This record gives sequence, C-alpha cells and structure tokens, in this order.
Amino acid sequence: MALSSNAKQLLASAPTCRILVVGDLMVDEHIWGTTSRVSPEAPVLVVDVQNETLAPGGAANVAQQLLALGVNVFVAGIVGRDNAGDDLLAFLDRSGADVSAVFKASDRPTTRKTRVIAGSQQIVRVDREVRTPLAIDQVDDFCNTIEGVFEHVDAVLFSDYEKGVFTEAIARRLLERAKAKGLIVTANPKPRSVSWFAGGDLVQLNRSEADAASRSHRFASLDELDFHAAGAELRGVLGVINLLVTRGPKGLTVFHADGTATDVPAHPVEVYDVAGAGDSTLAVATIGLAAGGDVATSVLLGNAAGGAVVRKSGVVSASVAEIEILL
Repeated sequence: MALSSNAKQLLASAPTCRILVVGDLMVDEHIWGTTSRVSPEAPVLVVDVQNETLAPGGAANVAQQLLALGVNVFVAGIVGRDNAGDDLLAFLDRSGADVSAVFKASDRPTTRKTRVIAGSQQIVRVDREVRTPLAIDQVDDFCNTIEGVFEHVDAVLFSDYEKGVFTEAIARRLLERAKAKGLIVTANPKPRSVSWFAGGDLVQLNRSEADAASRSHRFASLDELDFHAAGAELRGVLGVINLLVTRGPKGLTVFHADGTATDVPAHPVEVYDVAGAGDSTLAVATIGLAAGGDVATSVLLGNAAGGAVVRKSGVVSASVAEIEILL
C-alpha cells in the first residue's frame, strides 16, 4: 500500500518534471475503408477509402505519453524536409513539446508507416524510411544541439527503433554527457543496440528482445528455467544499472546492480491491444525517477501505465485517472 501511495505522489509530480526524449520519430498513418471487390488489374483487393488519420509514432509516441501526463517535454530526433515531418512537428508543438532540437535532414524522408485497414482487418503496411545513420559531418551539430538541452531537463529517455538516429558512438556520447550532468538516463533500445546504453539508470527490453540479447552474448537465454539467474547475468554483461524486462502476462522484472531482482505482476485487465504498452511503461517509469522516486516505485508506476494502455485499441496514451485506478 505504501508503494502505491508513493507512486501516486510521483505521478502527481509529473508537471514539475522536465524530460528529453531522444530517438526515432515516426508518423503512424492509417487509411480506413471498406472492400467488396478485387482489382481487374491484379489479384488484390480494392479499398474504398473512408477516412485517413495521422498520429505520432516511435519516439514521438513516447513524447505524447509524457505530454498527456503534464510533463515538460523536449524532443530530439530526425525528420525529413517534407510534409510528414512538418505535420509531426506541428502536432508535437501544439501538444506542448519543445521541438527545437529536432534535426531536419534533406537526405531522407520522415519515417512514415502507412497501414491500410479494410473493415477491421489490416491488409497491407507501407513503410517510407531510410535507416542509414547521419553523415559524419552532421553528427557534431546533431549531438551539440541535443547536449544544449541537457541544461534544461531532469532526465533523458532514449528511444531506439533502429531508424537511423543512433549509432554506437552517438549513443555512448550522449549517455556519458547526460550522466556527467547528473541526469537520470533511461532507454528502450533493441537487442543490437542495448549494450550502447551501458551505465543507463533503467534500460528496458521486452522478453523476446532480452532473449535475443542473451543469445547474442553466447550464454543461456532467458527462456531457460532459471529466468532470474539469466537476467542477472545479462544485466551484468550489458553494464546497465537496472535492466527492466517486460514479460507480458507475467508482468515485469527489474534486475538491479546489487544482484537482486524485483518482480511486478501484470494487472488483471482485459487486453485489447499491446501496441505502445512498452513505450508507456518506460515513459511513466522515467517520470517516477525524474520526480525523485526509487526504481521499485517508479517501475510500479510504469507497470500501471502499461496496464492502462493495453485496455484500449491502437497506440494510445494512458491518463492520470487510468493509471491511478491500477495503483
């Protein structure tokens, strides 16, 4: 009960927190329609479009979750010099984010994922993206701009979707300089990049990602019977301070630097859609840490946010009221 009460106090402190989200900014586009015929040109369905929607995706969705809870949000990443990038930045700006550290690149489009949905069935997804890293002559300007924001925030959340923002050199440089400023650092990387965030205060992987990271370091994966021993070993190999592994219906586990682990059970809610749940979990846990909470309480808070999100369809944000219900 005490942990729950403390978590609610941390959540109430969200409007005092200043968090920088650095990562792969994306646009999620949905084309909604119906279909009743096959094209005469090829054996494919013809979709009669009824509606089109745009929403922030990737690291922009992380920022949106923080904004929904009143956090002072700064955003850094890359967009193209195109309408999709302009629309995304305008959306984030209207929501209250500071987007002055977003880099506009002329050699790539804004990452955009277009999903075509007929009735209730997604029939195709079209991706527009360039995943190559920034040119060498652009890296210093990019990093210097982000480091300038460090003066104005309490925490930095790195969100890696492998869309070109992070290289090992960029990740390590930004993390080391953030830590040197005394900032809280959290990260949601991929198995390929998780070791780049060594020294991070809280680094999150889902279960399948943690298994892949374990196998890549040539030791027993987290699929083994002794989950906690394997997780503790993985945390040590990666060099992160706290490793958070989300486990779906089994909840989540945090492996700490002192060799202990904290298990948090999943909330018994009806799951409609798991999309975006990991983003919300880490985003809200970062609020807890930025507000001065300990890891156990902050993760409890993040777990409630993830539980609130899976109760709804689509990539959505959890509200204060929805999170408090689950605390």
